Amino acid sequence: MGYVDPTSSRDLLGNRSLCFIFICAFGLVTLLQQILYGKNYIKRYLERSDGSLEFNSTSCKELRQEITDVKVLTMVKTSELFERWRNLQVCKWEQNKEETDHFKMSLSRCCNAPSFLFTTKRNTPSGTKLRYEVDTSGILHISPEIFKMFPDDMPYSKSQFKKCAVIGNGGIIKNSKCGREIDAADFVFRCNIPPISDTYSEDVGTKTDLVTINPSIITERFQKLEKWRKPFYDVLRNYENSSVVLPAFYNTRNTDVSFRVKYMLDDYESNRGVFFFHPQYLLNVQRFWAVQGVRAKRLSSGLMLVTAAMELCEEVHLYGFWAFPMNPSGIFITHHYYDNVKPRPGFHAMPYEIFNFMHMHARGILHVHTSPCR
Repeated sequence: MGYVDPTSSRDLLGNRSLCFIFICAFGLVTLLQQILYGKNYIKRYLERSDGSLEFNSTSCKELRQEITDVKVLTMVKTSELFERWRNLQVCKWEQNKEETDHFKMSLSRCCNAPSFLFTTKRNTPSGTKLRYEVDTSGILHISPEIFKMFPDDMPYSKSQFKKCAVIGNGGIIKNSKCGREIDAADFVFRCNIPPISDTYSEDVGTKTDLVTINPSIITERFQKLEKWRKPFYDVLRNYENSSVVLPAFYNTRNTDVSFRVKYMLDDYESNRGVFFFHPQYLLNVQRFWAVQGVRAKRLSSGLMLVTAAMELCEEVHLYGFWAFPMNPSGIFITHHYYDNVKPRPGFHAMPYEIFNFMHMHARGILHVHTSPCR
């Protein structure tokens, strides 16, 4: 039997005692912090959590309530709103069927995308005097030639698609690695022919089923298609066989250039669907969101698509939607994922649009993705 130094045994026992005291002290401090800081301390702990908590767990209900308690955007500082949103990210999103159905019913009553999203031969017969969305004094007579450009009926029906992805162009999607997840959706909406080349596809994906085109893009980048028809056609080829939709009847200036897109594609014998937003649908959507606090000269193309998707899809996921110069962690980001060109001041009310999306996310109506995909 070897010799044991009695002093080393005492040191060992002493160290164990010190460790025990330290652990107890740490536990006491933790308890005191919970008492002193209440939910705020718990939130800071959740923010560091690696796992996903169930959407309807007690903690997540409290965190979701912290978002919905903010009834008006001006109630809180942006930094506080960001903190509440960051805290909510520890919760796994889950659709609330009751809330979603109630929201869809409200949209159906006001707007009815499955019947009136696009002008069709069914909802806009030949000979109709179509009133513009903004230039309300302007009337467009639907001649047989114009009538021929309309589809017979709406190409999409109510809740036709199970899972849809609506892709905004915000810098929040940059470095997200969400491309694969986006491309796995049943139907993908994009805004204003954004770049989806190899440079960006890892973040934004490439699948596109419907893409909007703002006539100002055709005017500024492609000289109203008076000469630059082939370059524009080549840009559209990046979207494979996706359909395009234009606000031809927003005002009188948009009509001619929007029609040229249809004529150009016909000349190239393209099978791509070309649709025109129904002006009354867009007007109804504007009124619907005004009640929700989104009052702007013009709703963004993204919000129009999200509104339509809510009726055409069972479940809606948003990527690239953010209206602030920094991400939820306070790090500055570019306005778009492909450039930093700002929109015209006062034209859109983007922060209010995103604020509504946050509420809808917290209520389980749609899923807003602002974190990198796994």
